[in-house]
Amino acid sequence: MDGYDLGRLGYLALLLVFVGSWIVVEYRGRMGAALRTLVAWGLIFLAVAAGYGLWTEMGPTLTPTRQIAKADSLEIPRAADGHYYLTVNVNGTNIRFLVDTGASGIVLSERDAERAGLEPGNLHYLGTANTANGVVATARVKLASVTLGQFMDRNVVAYVNGGELNESLLGMSYLGQFHMEISGDRMVLRR
Repeated sequence: MDGYDLGRLGYLALLLVFVGSWIVVEYRGRMGAALRTLVAWGLIFLAVAAGYGLWTEMGPTLTPTRQIAKADSLEIPRAADGHYYLTVNVNGTNIRFLVDTGASGIVLSERDAERAGLEPGNLHYLGTANTANGVVATARVKLASVTLGQFMDRNVVAYVNGGELNESLLGMSYLGQFHMEISGDRMVLRR
């Protein structure tokens, strides 16, 4: 702990002493009522914190972003969390991808790979990838069909991540087939 942390700790202790003193003075002789009030406010605080946590975790999936398909392009609005998400049809199944220009290729989570008809338990995890969470094992696969809006590709190389991956990633091996433009809060993909 450095001096800054000790100062913050002292400030919090002082604040606790003032609030505690006010409660003792205000509820003198009625400590049961003080305890009930304290528990009620504690539950309200926990409910607000839990609601905020759920919204930030699930909000992007509850408010889907609309992809606008035009004759030669696809327009994607930025999500509330600042990222771009695309719904891509992989082997006949719609899968939500995070657009990740830092990823080399298409990376499927094991859950999404299973939804797309691949069996993660039968794959050979011979490759590795350096991720923000460290080195993970990967299995190279070929996707029979990948459809994004009006654009369809066959026999697309992808990788199944053997580690913890919450969201499948749409990387540069696929995005590189498009002219990509980001302007304001919109991403436009053209081919």
